[in-house]
Amino acid sequence: MSLSQVFDIAGTGMNAQSVRLNTTASNLANAQTVSSSVDETYRARKPWFEAIKKSWEDIIPSSDHKRVIRSQVGDGVNVKAIVESDAPLQRRYEPYHPAADEEGYVFYPNVNVVEELTDMISASRSYQMNVEVLKTAKQMLQRTLTLGQ
Repeated sequence: MSLSQVFDIAGTGMNAQSVRLNTTASNLANAQTVSSSVDETYRARKPWFEAIKKSWEDIIPSSDHKRVIRSQVGDGVNVKAIVESDAPLQRRYEPYHPAADEEGYVFYPNVNVVEELTDMISASRSYQMNVEVLKTAKQMLQRTLTLGQ
């Protein structure tokens, strides 16, 4: 793996964590929205990540013949999908609420605010770590370029 690939890998990590932060923000923004039916109620969403793998071959000469070693190297992360949570919705008895159904119930999303805030902290720190990887790779490249001086 070359040092220039580090930028691509860290970039995909930053993109994935950005999607995670946006999804978490959407969940928090809709945490207290009310609906009168199950079908119209907002459901918490989570991004689904997938590792990007690149196959490569390396030919190593030996005394009798050449051997080919095949391997897979991680080449970043990809957001495969954003899936809705299958946790049960919150059904509350609020007969005077304007969105209440004929029985007096309203439906709230299945968003767990504590879990979302934890995800937000985790995504933020992961994003920061990818930024640090980029800074370190940049410094290494700059120092490499100054070796010949």
